[in-house]
Amino acid sequence: MGTVLAIANQKGGVAKTTSVASLGAALAELGQRVLVVDLDPQGSLTFSLGVDPEDLELSVHQVLTQGLDAREVIVRTEDDVDLLPATIELARAEAELLTRTGREHVLKAALEQLSDDEVEHDWVLLDCPPSLGVLTVAALTAADGVVIPLQCETLSHRGVSQLLDTVHDVKRFTNRRLAVWGVLPTLYDGRSSHARAVLESIPGTFELEVFSPPIPKTIRFAEAPAKGRSILATANSTKGAAAYREVAAALVERARR
Repeated sequence: MGTVLAIANQKGGVAKTTSVASLGAALAELGQRVLVVDLDPQGSLTFSLGVDPEDLELSVHQVLTQGLDAREVIVRTEDDVDLLPATIELARAEAELLTRTGREHVLKAALEQLSDDEVEHDWVLLDCPPSLGVLTVAALTAADGVVIPLQCETLSHRGVSQLLDTVHDVKRFTNRRLAVWGVLPTLYDGRSSHARAVLESIPGTFELEVFSPPIPKTIRFAEAPAKGRSILATANSTKGAAAYREVAAALVERARR
């Protein structure tokens, strides 16, 4: 198995799904073999990559709760990334897994099955739900690292400490190798003095690496899911696409350390 990254923040609306779709496409452009995993019952990542969750009979729900081989569920997308999709059924997974022994390891076990494939993925990107429940803990248990998307506004700072506490607990009990790779500033408006101040405060507030450049705020991100593609396909030459390409290159460099 290649590098497994959880994209996590329990606050919604911070561009987690956009970041997974865009970074996956950017890594694919670099010749990397990428799998993205939708762990949000809303299925936003699945829809964003051109797959209608309502058309699916099988999803990550059966993989996690019934032990179905992930290879039977993975679909290929037009952005040249593989997708382990989600449907609304995943909303039941929290309750179904809650009393199960080893629930924290179900995703890790599913991904390890894929390591037997002749063509192995270089990257697995996990789109975590906006909560610190069973699915997020399972993602952190399966991951080598976690990237925290953070909207450049003051209220977005709230709750990140809770996520870092959860990461600390996961490192203690279920995944000693887990590392926080850094904060990814999103929805950044460089014209706003407030946004600039928040961006400048991140390293001191959390003592974490900050990926650069920050991902700019643009309507193009909202337009992309309607076309079932990432912004790298729908608005290839925009600053948003360029920013994700730079961050993807930084991830590749980090993985080589």
